Amino acid sequence: QVQLVESGGGLVQAGGSLRLSCAASGGRTFGSYTMGWFRQAPGKEREVVAGIRTGGSTYYVDSVQGRFTISRDNAKNTVYLQMSSLKPEDTAVYYCAAERFYSGSFYSWTPEYWGQGTQVTVSS
Repeated sequence: QVQLVESGGGLVQAGGSLRLSCAASGGRTFGSYTMGWFRQAPGKEREVVAGIRTGGSTYYVDSVQGRFTISRDNAKNTVYLQMSSLKPEDTAVYYCAAERFYSGSFYSWTPEYWGQGTQVTVSS
């Protein structure tokens, strides 16, 4: 079992920045897990925001391309989401997710492990 704990959410003005962190524990070697960030806004379905594979390749949904950066530190068992130029439409609960050796499409990914979520609110 993998436990994922997110941190770093909060309230920020439009145009501002936040960095989310997700600390993993348990399970196998952290570097063997594909990691991702999802979000769910009120009244909307959960969507993938960004993903990072074991080899370091990344994926971003079009709406955050160029504004968000996903990264991982395997020595610290942590994945990050640096969010810049935030917009009110980025307001959502952000979830960290993981699956060992996942190699499929991020767009259709339903991860095996989930964090509890952290609220991000962007005011206009």
